[in-house]
Amino acid sequence: MRSFTKRAGKTADSQARAHLDEASYARPFEYVVGWKSDSIQLGDHPGTQRGLGSDYRGTINLVDYPDARRMDLRQTIRDPFEQVQVRQFNQDSTTPIYAVCDLSSSMQFKGHKRKLDTAIEIATAVANSAYHMGDLFGFIGYNQQVLEDFTLPLSRNYHQSKQTIGLLHDYQQLRIGVDGVTDVPNFLGQTRALVFWISDFHMPLPVIEKTLLAMSAHKVVPIVLWDDEEYKKLPKFGFGTMIDLESGRNRTLFFRSEVKAKFINAFNARRHALEALFLRFESPALFMHGDYRPELMTHYFEQAM
Repeated sequence: MRSFTKRAGKTADSQARAHLDEASYARPFEYVVGWKSDSIQLGDHPGTQRGLGSDYRGTINLVDYPDARRMDLRQTIRDPFEQVQVRQFNQDSTTPIYAVCDLSSSMQFKGHKRKLDTAIEIATAVANSAYHMGDLFGFIGYNQQVLEDFTLPLSRNYHQSKQTIGLLHDYQQLRIGVDGVTDVPNFLGQTRALVFWISDFHMPLPVIEKTLLAMSAHKVVPIVLWDDEEYKKLPKFGFGTMIDLESGRNRTLFFRSEVKAKFINAFNARRHALEALFLRFESPALFMHGDYRPELMTHYFEQAM
């Protein structure tokens, strides 16, 4: 029994390392922010703090800002009071980056790939991207409540971020909902942040609206994970069993072309409703039906920001 336990422990450790290695290959993407950060820490985004940077702020009296290296001869000559003028610039600063991940039962759906595994890859890519940009990264996981074991405060601890997110490969919870999402805004800082909300968004629209309203101080990027096998690849003819992963209820249906068409129409209507809701909050959604691809994320920011 002891040797079996030791072997099992080694197997678990090797699986965890494999998950971490797999997660480390989630390629980063390029993102931009549409506001000036008020952080005092040096980064790659336009900031509001005076310092070294390329964002021209204006001129000021040398007495008030004694840096002769930035003397502006033209403005000095033009100054009616004959005072030496120096150029001021805003420094490039950091921006808080969060990945908010839905860990409810619907994310256990597996078609081509388990939704949660795709979410893990995206969250890891967000962490990788933040690390490359020199930004702070935080992670928040939720189902019925915000899960403290899968919540990380803002930091530059790259290894800890990947390690915690990678542990979700072994996470399985059925018959559990998403009520904790409304508490997520309480875990975001006061500073304006870029928030990647990763979910299939199979939750009531009023819940999504309430959460977006509570996160209105931040820029939210909704990443919608749908699988074609949820509605496009249903049986064309014959019996099939539909299982609600969050309630555990199942229902046997006799599929035919008319029934399949109703499912497709329902999902299309849901997509239009989600798109309209997100646009009301100036947070256009990114629908991701297949594997994670960094160029999709980069293209989103080229179009939406």
